[in-house]
Amino acid sequence: MGKERVTLADVAVDAEVSRATVSLVLRESPLVAASTRARVRASMEKLGYVYHRGAASLRSRRSHTVGLVVTEVSNPFFAELTVGVEAALADAGIVVLLGHNYESTAKQADLLRVIPEYGADGLLITPAQNTTAEQLAPLVAARVPHLLLVRYVPGHPASYVGIDNVLGARAATEHLLWHGARKVAFLGGPESSSARRDRRQGVEEALAAHRRRLVASRSVPTPATRQGGYDAALALLGRKDRPDAIVCYSDIVAFGVLLACDELGIRVGEDVLVTGFDDIAESALQHPALTTIAMRPRELGERAARLLIQQIEEPDAPLVNDVSVPELIVRRSCGCRPDRTKEKAV
Repeated sequence: MGKERVTLADVAVDAEVSRATVSLVLRESPLVAASTRARVRASMEKLGYVYHRGAASLRSRRSHTVGLVVTEVSNPFFAELTVGVEAALADAGIVVLLGHNYESTAKQADLLRVIPEYGADGLLITPAQNTTAEQLAPLVAARVPHLLLVRYVPGHPASYVGIDNVLGARAATEHLLWHGARKVAFLGGPESSSARRDRRQGVEEALAAHRRRLVASRSVPTPATRQGGYDAALALLGRKDRPDAIVCYSDIVAFGVLLACDELGIRVGEDVLVTGFDDIAESALQHPALTTIAMRPRELGERAARLLIQQIEEPDAPLVNDVSVPELIVRRSCGCRPDRTKEKAV
């Protein structure tokens, strides 16, 4: 009670260094020798110095926080993505403010308004389904550094980090056709999602190259959940003219398809061939193990975080379209033997 707050000057006197050196230590500057840094840190601990980040933010006009808005972190893909974002930002001394839009543009609008009000230096956004350029326009008007992750919004001027969804879906479909599939279905994903549109295009392109087409009744949008895949697969596979191969929007959707096949007594990899999209860790543990397209969500998160840091530091830099080449990971659900492990999606 009544004890005055310990200041940088107090720490400097105790550590026998300048106040500027103490400030450099707080900013993790490489200009300070390791022995000096250790001495300053020891003085801080002894004196009970507490760094006032709010005051520092006012001086630097940086909060060292970044907002991350995704659909739902309970989805393992977005959990892995978030880990990548947090790891890359932590290396730069930046903290993540995490929000979920739950595929709601109204919820998303609240997050995109509130997070900047807390002083976030920038935003990483996986847009909710039905997001329009007009809904994101206030970020441009306010000059909030931001980029879109995994999904893009046509007409919105922002950098983008993702993978070539068309190429990935085309590779998965080509692989199933190589196995002799004749009635290919594309199942899952929100109808208005850019990722679903691109993946459906990839399926259609592969089929067209073999003078076939994706029958409308075999292109089935669903929530990007296990339940969505399960429900849709029960209906699709219960038809008389059921497909003999299913390209799934995501691994989570594919897990629901595998459950439906098991319930219906359909042998995956024999009666029907199945591929996923994402290659989350659980894919290799399914029965049978899931053939899928690797997106490497942790790497995506790391790349996006590093790009956003660059945009925060250089707000007038050109926009970047960072699209990586996906990889087909071959396991058992497509009918392959386990000794065939990987093929490049080209």
